[in-house]
Amino acid sequence: MHSDFFQLLRRALCCLICLTCSFSALAQGQEVLIRKNLQERIPQFPKIDEVTKAAMPGLYEIRVDGTEIYYTDAEGNFLIQGQLIDTRSRRNLTEERIEKLTAIDFQSLPLKDAFTIVRGNGKRKLAVFEDPNCGYCKRFERDLQKVDNITVYLFLYPILGQDSVDKSRNIWCAKDRAKAWQDAMLREQPAASAQCDTSALQRNVELGRKHKINGTPTLITTDGNRVPGAINTAQIEKLLADASR
Repeated sequence: MHSDFFQLLRRALCCLICLTCSFSALAQGQEVLIRKNLQERIPQFPKIDEVTKAAMPGLYEIRVDGTEIYYTDAEGNFLIQGQLIDTRSRRNLTEERIEKLTAIDFQSLPLKDAFTIVRGNGKRKLAVFEDPNCGYCKRFERDLQKVDNITVYLFLYPILGQDSVDKSRNIWCAKDRAKAWQDAMLREQPAASAQCDTSALQRNVELGRKHKINGTPTLITTDGNRVPGAINTAQIEKLLADASR
């Protein structure tokens, strides 16, 4: 009797393994078909990084260029560019996916290529990529002044032209970088012309390109969350509070 039971159990396990392999092969075949059809029908479509099942039945997520998301059916007959929203939970699944893909490990940031601005006890931490010619950055800096108990790691990110490069160089080469930055952004007092090793600025630009930081200001919290654009004081406080949970 025991022998019969174990034989039945072994058969059931074998069937389960075969079924799992069949599903895996089917999924791989689906991916191959989607890649083939899209490549043949839209030759200019970017190289596909990944094909995975989306949360919506019958829909597949296509990831290209690292963080761009499209959707298609099981055969690649239709291509959708847009947001996938779960109406039951009121969640933007596309936005959540992109946030996950673009998250930056705060601990991996090269803080030696930034300068710090500390207020209060400095316990809360925030990294910011900014261009000295960015109007939104100046507005953001005014709101940031009202936030206490914070350490800001300021990455100069000159992407708005040669004048931005020159101003960033002068700030980076100033004796007191934090003061030079705040004078320029809050009081319209540009830093005096100066020369020094500015290889950090080039590394910042390369780092930003790697992580697709396409605008300033861009904020990065200690939990890896990335926020593009100027936000007000209340939003900064909420961002810091969420990161510390």
